[in-house]
Amino acid sequence: MCRELDILLPQREKKVKYPRRLAKNRIVTGPNQLWQVDIKYGYVTSSRRFFFLASAIDVFDRTIVGHYRGKSCEATDVVRMLQKAMLVRGIHADSDQQLIIRTDNGPQFCSHKFNEFCSSQPTVEHERIPPRSPNLNAYIESFHSLLERECYQIFEFITFEQAYREVDNYIRFYNERRYHGSLNDWPPREFLKRWQAGLVQSMELAM
Repeated sequence: MCRELDILLPQREKKVKYPRRLAKNRIVTGPNQLWQVDIKYGYVTSSRRFFFLASAIDVFDRTIVGHYRGKSCEATDVVRMLQKAMLVRGIHADSDQQLIIRTDNGPQFCSHKFNEFCSSQPTVEHERIPPRSPNLNAYIESFHSLLERECYQIFEFITFEQAYREVDNYIRFYNERRYHGSLNDWPPREFLKRWQAGLVQSMELAM
């Protein structure tokens, strides 16, 4: 009788446990080796609501390789943003190079959906920084500080559409025209082109 009841009762789903990989010291020598991902808030005055911006930066060439903005930000939104960024940057499943995606411990990054995505990509490894250690995500934190100072504090966002437009414009400016002292005073896209052409001296970054 007990066995019959066991058959009739709905079976519990087995939860897959993903190992938590802590961020560790790494040496970055080229693009698409380490991306840092984080989420920032913005404010729309007319509706008195916040919008979300999820951004991914390549720590080698400082390019914002992908971003998502919306009224909410779920793990699915971040995954789609990263999938598109990987496609644009030419990262494929059969690539020999490993891409490290480093995040904090936000709910989007601790979710089953996000970890399932990372685990399903043979070229991707997800690592999370310890709590209260934003210095380990310094590059994306620095970009968000620039965004706050050079975009959010300059514009009053009346509508969501205006906020998204100004954020898109700023990221385009940042990638294509904003000079970086650490990139020999080249914008990220120009620096990457020159590095790919062999016109930039090899360099190593300790992360």
